[in-house]
Order: sequence, then structure tokens, then C-alpha cells
Amino acid sequence: MASLMLGNEAIAQGAFEAGVMVASAYPGTPSTEITEHLALLPVPHVEWAPNEKVALEVCIGASLAGTRSICSMKHVGLNVAADPLFTASYTGVGGGLVVCVADDQGMHSSQNEQDSRHYAEASKTLMLEPSDSAECRMFAMKAFELSEEFDTPVIIRLSTRISHSRSLVEAGRPLPPPIREFQRNPGKYVMMPAMARRRHEIVEERLKKIKSFAEEDSINTVEMHADEIGVISSGISYQYAKEALGDKASYLKLGMVYPLPDKLMKDFAASVGKCYVIEELDPFIETHCRSLGLNVSGKELFSPLGEYTSLQIRQAVLGEKAEGAESFEALPGRPPVMCAGCPHRAVFYALKQIKGLTVTGDIGCYTLAALAPLSMLDSCVCMGASIGMAHGMEKALGRKQAEKTIAVLGDSTFLHSGITGLIDIVYNKGTSAIIILDNSITGMTGHQENPSTGLTIRNEPTKQLDLKKLCEAVGIERVAVADPFDYKSFLALVRQELAAGEPSVIIAQRPCALLKKVKYKERFEVSQSCVKCGICLKIGCPAIYKAPDGKSGIDEAQCVGCGYCANLCALKAIASK
Repeated sequence: MASLMLGNEAIAQGAFEAGVMVASAYPGTPSTEITEHLALLPVPHVEWAPNEKVALEVCIGASLAGTRSICSMKHVGLNVAADPLFTASYTGVGGGLVVCVADDQGMHSSQNEQDSRHYAEASKTLMLEPSDSAECRMFAMKAFELSEEFDTPVIIRLSTRISHSRSLVEAGRPLPPPIREFQRNPGKYVMMPAMARRRHEIVEERLKKIKSFAEEDSINTVEMHADEIGVISSGISYQYAKEALGDKASYLKLGMVYPLPDKLMKDFAASVGKCYVIEELDPFIETHCRSLGLNVSGKELFSPLGEYTSLQIRQAVLGEKAEGAESFEALPGRPPVMCAGCPHRAVFYALKQIKGLTVTGDIGCYTLAALAPLSMLDSCVCMGASIGMAHGMEKALGRKQAEKTIAVLGDSTFLHSGITGLIDIVYNKGTSAIIILDNSITGMTGHQENPSTGLTIRNEPTKQLDLKKLCEAVGIERVAVADPFDYKSFLALVRQELAAGEPSVIIAQRPCALLKKVKYKERFEVSQSCVKCGICLKIGCPAIYKAPDGKSGIDEAQCVGCGYCANLCALKAIASK
């Protein structure tokens, strides 16, 4: 029986049916649900890893042991996992190894737009790209088969719209887990120069075999309708093109986007009057077409930025405006904000009181502190970068810079890639101060567990990592745990650690207000003694508003009862109801 599934859920279903034994990932939108759904299925081992590099290394190990494994991440996560990926391309696999990467065209929840197809080409790794949930399931199953047939990791490229759209999927029964016994083979698996040189030759021969396969296999399909217009596309771009042009065009839908099928592309281009390449982000397919001497139209008509729509494609190809494309008045803006009761708000409000402070930030809910009214984040580059950047500022400009610079990152981000930056500060005699925002969960991607929460992905109790002891173990002698809602004490602590003259860590510890276990019992209101000072408005809580009479008010529907605003009000005009 068919059921509606997210693309991510369908990937998990396909992997399950293919007999996957091990799944490892670090949560990252838009890929998170793949691993979350696998954890709901009877897959023998599913885990959250500290970062994507570790996750892929776990899956490589499971593959070499002879079992099928799957690793999932968002596009920037593939940057972190690139080191093992490139060498795993040389070693090949034991059991099938599938890497799912979800690109985020339009940057709905990311700090850049990145086209992961380049990684497939650079690592000489086979890449598939499904165009709906049914293909997600089918391609996941096929990816394991191709991985074992061609002795290669296989990457499945997704996008936000494929990962988070639902379409019908016909689920099947799982296969018995195919297990190959581990075979000791240093010439294949130990990538010292002498072995790696030979493996590189094998990789090049493998690519030739896969290219031949791509010419004949049904994973790349031709749909002939009108012969005046032809479209070469893949993934979500194919869906947009099909919706825009319908039977007015013929289509070459590429399910395998690396390596590309040269003959198939040449034959298709020759069969139509004018050929368009429609692909979001970089001209990956278009550049290859041009290298084959094909006269195609692509990025001169379509932007390399963001997502496409069927209306844009119709306009570009047919030169006509589609029905329903009337312009509408712009809706009021709704900028993202930290949730009511968010403990991060208290940290950044305290930092705002320190004149001339530079805050090197990181990736998480707290990145929103860059926006008004807090406006207290000066950088956001990649996971864990805040610590290294604060250290770099000190080394460039001296100790006085360290006294007015602080690094801020979340607990999960710290465990992902902040630890090594902290070690660097200790080893290279830095004096930077760091705040770890410990909200008891991986918040931004939807409340996933991590090594500091004491629970696994399946909610099983496990050893809980102690952040304080970890910081002390790498050589930080000044480690303080503090509640950021204790405004005066927390601000005094930050000032003290900035002036300490040695490296220090403040663990700002208060749970995310949205956790089910967090239940604030009180609700707050503003009394008539409010003098319109506006202090409470400066924290940017969505539950607090300015009333028509100029006084502050609290929206009872949004207030969670954290009480931080009451702590700030010197006149005690905010109190529990």
C-alpha cells in the first residue's frame, strides 16, 4: 500500500529494505529526518555522531566489516566529511556504503549555498539524484547495489525541496541483511603511497565502467514529447521543468549526475531543436555538455542563485507569463527570533552591556543574536570556528584584543568541532574567553540528543559527557558553570573572565524552553507601575510588546514563564500573575 513520505523518510525506508546494518550522522537541516526515521525502524545500529567526519568513518568501518551502512549530512557537513570520503573512494567498500547529502538551495537554514555535485567529481565517486520520494526509496536501494557492484561509496544528492516534500511511496519488505566477511587486504585498505598509487589506477578504471553503465541503465531516462524543445535536468529542477513546460518539451532526466552519460546526452541534444540545461546552483551539467561540444542554453537564462520555480522556467523558455503569476502585494516581514524563554537571549543581552565587545559567533539558534535588537554577534563562518577566530584575533592584535573579544558556541557545536580550537588556545598560549551555551539539547535542528545529554538517538541512557571536566582536561584552569538568567552575577562573571589574562570557559547552563521536560509554572504580566523605560523590550522576547500607551505588555499566549524579564526590571513592574 502506498503512503505519503518525506523524501528523507523514503531514503530511510529504502535503506532499511536494502538491509542496512549501521547508520551514523550528525543532525543538520535538511538531512536530519533520514537518521531520525531510521531510528524508528528495526535497523541494528543507529547513532548520532559528534560530527560528520566521525559519522562517515563509523560507516566506512561498518562497510569494511562487510555490512551495509549509510551516513547522512547536509551540504556543509560534507565539507567536514570530505577527508575520509576522498580516501574511501580509493579503498572502495566491503558492504555497500551510501552517503546522503542534502543541499540547501535558497539557504533556508544554512550559511552558504553549495553544490555537492562537485564533491562527487573531485572524489571520483558515483552520485545519484532522486526527483521525488518514490525515487528516494528506489535510489537508496539501488545505491547499495551499485556500491557493491562497482566497489565504491555512492553519494545520494538531495535538496531541501526533495527532502521535505511528500509524495507517494510503495514500501516493500526488507531484505535479509547481506553480510560479507571482512577480508584482510592491506593493499586495498591501507592507503600508504605505494598502495594508494595502485588504487588510483583502479578508481580511474572504475569510472570508465560506471560511465558505460550510465549509458544503458534506466536510472537515466528520456521522455520524448515535442521535438522543438529539449530539457536536460535532474532532481527537483526536473520537477519544476516538467510542471512549467509539460508536453511542450522532451526531457532527459538524469538520475545519475556523476559520472554523466556522454552518448546519451549527445543523442538527446541531437534529437531536439533547442536544448536547455535546467539545474539549480552551479552549471555542473551545462559545463559538461559544453565540453562535449553541445550547443545548450543554461545559465545565461537561469540564475546560479537560489531556488527556481516553474513560473521562472516557463518565462525563460517559452517567453510567456503563466496563469496565476499575478503580482501580489508584499506581505509584512517576519524576521526570525529566538523563542520566548530562550536561555541564549540572556547571554547576549549581558554581552550587550559590555562596551566595545567583539563576539565571534557560531552556528546554532544563537546565530539569531546578530539581529536587532540584540545585535551582538560579529561572525558566523562554520561549526566550531568561533573559538579559533577569537584566538586568531588575539594573536593578530595582542592581549588587549582578547580583553574585548569573546567566543560563543553551543554545547553540540563545541563537541562537533570546538574542542580542537580550545586545545589550540591552550597549546599556543592564548588567553581568550569562551562561552559554551549548554541548553541540554541540539536545538536548532529539532532537539536531537548529543554526547552531553546522556541519551542516545533511541532515548537509551548512556554515559553523559561532562563539559566542565572536558575543558579542564585539555588544560583550561578557569571553568565556571553559571545560569545566564541570573543577570547581575552572569554579567559580573563575563567581565571577570575577559580580564583574567588566561584562557577561560563559561558554561552558560539553562535548558531550551521548548524541551518537554521544561515546565515554567508561572506566567508574568506588566503592572501599572511601568515607567516606559523599555528595558524589557531590548531583550527581543516575542512575548513582550509595546502597548498603545507606551508601556510594555506581555502576550499571555506566547509567554512561557521563564521570568527573565522580571529579573531585569529594576522597578519590579513585571511580576508573576
